[in-house]
Amino acid sequence: MPPSAPEALERDADVEIDAAAVRCVGAWTVGSIATLEGRLSRLAWPSDRELVIDASGVVAMDTAGAWLLRRTMQALEREGRTVRVEGLRSEHRALADLLATPAVAAAVAGQPATPGWLARLGRAAVQTVTQSLEMLSFVGEASLVALRSIARPARIRWRPILYNVRTAGFDALPISGLLCFLMGIVIAYQGATQLRRYGANIFVADLVGLAMLRELSPLLTAIIVAGRSGSAYAAQIGTMKVTEEVDALRTVGIAPIELLVLPKIAALAIALPLLTVYADVLGVAGGMVMAKTELDVGYEDFLDRLQYALRLSDFLVGIGKAPVFAAIIALVGCFQGFQVVGDAESVGHRTTVSVVQSIFLVIVADAAFSVVFNAIGI
Repeated sequence: MPPSAPEALERDADVEIDAAAVRCVGAWTVGSIATLEGRLSRLAWPSDRELVIDASGVVAMDTAGAWLLRRTMQALEREGRTVRVEGLRSEHRALADLLATPAVAAAVAGQPATPGWLARLGRAAVQTVTQSLEMLSFVGEASLVALRSIARPARIRWRPILYNVRTAGFDALPISGLLCFLMGIVIAYQGATQLRRYGANIFVADLVGLAMLRELSPLLTAIIVAGRSGSAYAAQIGTMKVTEEVDALRTVGIAPIELLVLPKIAALAIALPLLTVYADVLGVAGGMVMAKTELDVGYEDFLDRLQYALRLSDFLVGIGKAPVFAAIIALVGCFQGFQVVGDAESVGHRTTVSVVQSIFLVIVADAAFSVVFNAIGI
């Protein structure tokens, strides 16, 4: 006696093979094909070249079951057989025919091929060039807006500039001062071991002064600001893009670059040189403390030697780098903020990228300054 409809629906999908025929029975659905899927490769199929599968016993079928049937037919056809399915209900036949179309079959079963190293290298190169061109376009657009603002000073937004000076400059005083003070201690301590051997204790002032004023103070301050302010700029603008506030600004006729980018660039161009001077003072102070402790060089002797060791150009070189570093940090942070697409995950990704790129470009710019200054004898 054939099973009733409820009993048939409860039966798992199965394939019955005997000498006469191949029959598919049961519910070919995602919850019922688990055991059958593992057994199909071990079934002893008839040796006939032309195989007819009787699917009249299939009482239910979804996409997973239709695809399993389709995949089984393809496996048999690869062995040189001709396979035909008969007895499928009209709705099941429509689903099987849909999966047989090339586009759907490729979307369901196609595994994307893993690109080779050359393809990955080419893709990375294209992405780098594309992003560089977009960055160049962003810098050009910001420059044009800045020129228009300079031509019409009434358009300059002083309140956002002063706010960013406080957040990027004044609020960064503790961490930048502490770091440069400790760096001055480290440089003096490392130099003390060598200078003591040759009785050249007083030259610790030359070491600390030149290292801090020319290189380390502007570089370390820029790295701190890139981590604090550059990331904050990217996160702020990125969040505004996610919440469509940037689009709202364009809708009411306000240029986002004029409101969001230029005040940040101007504020950093003001704050970073001042932070560098502050870092110079504390870096030298840290060196003085260590020179007094390790080399018995008094504060007055240290400062007196510092006057002979340093030139005005050494101080100005460090200060002159700061506005360039400020422009790099602000532009990269704002650019990455405008690149945010989609959701909060993109905000986090672009914020991380902004910090990495800012620090990398700051170090590259510092290296370029060193080459140029060495070439012109400064």
